[in-house]
Amino acid sequence: MLTVKVLGVVGVLVAVGTLACSSSTPPGPPGGSSSGPVTVRLLTHDSFALSDSVIADFEATSGIDLEIVTGGDAGEMVNRAVLSAGKPDADVLFGIDSTLLTRAIDAGVFVPYLSTASAELRPELAELGQGVVTAIDDGDVCVNIDDAWFAKRDVAAPTSLDDLVKPEYRGLLIVQNPATSSPGLAFLLATIARYGDTWPAYWEALRANDVRVVNGWSEAYLGEFTAGGGEGDRPLVVSYSTSPPAEIVYAADPKPEAPSTSTMTDGCYRQVEFAGVLAGAAQPEAARTVVDWLLSPEVQADIPLSMFVFPARQGVTLPDVFTDFVTRPTAPLEIPAADIDSGREGWIEQWNEIVLR
Repeated sequence: MLTVKVLGVVGVLVAVGTLACSSSTPPGPPGGSSSGPVTVRLLTHDSFALSDSVIADFEATSGIDLEIVTGGDAGEMVNRAVLSAGKPDADVLFGIDSTLLTRAIDAGVFVPYLSTASAELRPELAELGQGVVTAIDDGDVCVNIDDAWFAKRDVAAPTSLDDLVKPEYRGLLIVQNPATSSPGLAFLLATIARYGDTWPAYWEALRANDVRVVNGWSEAYLGEFTAGGGEGDRPLVVSYSTSPPAEIVYAADPKPEAPSTSTMTDGCYRQVEFAGVLAGAAQPEAARTVVDWLLSPEVQADIPLSMFVFPARQGVTLPDVFTDFVTRPTAPLEIPAADIDSGREGWIEQWNEIVLR
């Protein structure tokens, strides 16, 4: 998931809730009492964001206060949830993706709950939660290109995974550690899906070509990428196909007519994010209400320009910057969940030996 407004603040209190039923006597909050709101703790990654107006409207008709607890990148967040499985420090988890889901399910992180609006999911996403969690959004992890950097130097940008190991792109790529980063793991899986048993040789070549590794998306995109707004020196970064629209949305006026970045559609990996109720949650009923809210039309319509991913709900109108500047890969790379579950730890260990030795 991508946002250029990185929250990263643990324990920020945001009052949100669910639409109250119409009756002469307002009901108490889910899992609480008429004496006051119930607090639900939402564990999420540091790229979680929704519009203030969406939260405020929801808050006005609800008795739930949502305490947002950010846990770093998605990989770090899931590590935290696995370590506290059964005795969580939150009630709901949002932002676990398809590369990590089976690990969390096997560790007993969740109690099964599908949103009451699950029938509204896009058909290709409906079954991916394995009957335990609910799909909320999806996106494609791709290499992003600073087109202005390449144009200034009159150098052709790479167009494929094969290109990234060529001498002309030495020292230009920044990636994330797959042990701590969701997009980092997705990129590793993309190379495994593409190269099969020869993927270690590909990473040997990337290492020889001076690939740089950091822990998470924010450090890579905002800190190391030449178009990320910081002082980065790498014009190639693992990010999302939806990153270029963010450049326009957050640009100062007058806004550019088109982004100066693009995505390399070869080698993209499809990533789905889910929300679920944590096993041992202090407020399980209210936690279910929060999951339902995340799939509501209001939140789903807000997701594209808040977190720069695609809504999971059918029939949501996308903003113009998505339809104009996002190119979804027609054949994204994927690996079956069962294969990820059986291979992930070994792949990461082998990657560490190759790249970080």
